[in-house]
Amino acid sequence: MKTAIVYYSKHHGNTKKLLDAIAAKNEVTLIDVTEHRSAELSGYDRIGFASGIYYNSFAKQLLSFAQEHLPENKDVFYIFTHGAPKGFLPAAIRRIAEQKHCKELGFYHCTGFDTFGPFRLVGGIAKGHPNEEEINAAAAFYRKL
Repeated sequence: MKTAIVYYSKHHGNTKKLLDAIAAKNEVTLIDVTEHRSAELSGYDRIGFASGIYYNSFAKQLLSFAQEHLPENKDVFYIFTHGAPKGFLPAAIRRIAEQKHCKELGFYHCTGFDTFGPFRLVGGIAKGHPNEEEINAAAAFYRKL
């Protein structure tokens, strides 16, 4: 299956660490929305969206990209990192996929080092994350899709 993963990973590269582990052993196309404002996704069988969590949502840049470029009726999956312990799939990305009649395959999440907003004042939270176990779990999640 031809797969693209569209991502936003800026502050500490937490999400990119997961994607690099996936790409190291699988044939996937990684599309960084900070470098590519558009991309033709219709030729892909599966499309992943990956981001850190910012105020309980995927990055705005990634959401805008998905709204503009996600083709209808695709298989989609999600990968995200977060500082605070949360186990829910952020609603905005899911709404976009539902509007485009996409089939949700699943999601993977783990903690990631976070110095965003008030966490900066205390030196950040979730230091050392994602760790090797979490990175390997992301790769395992992808293999099971």
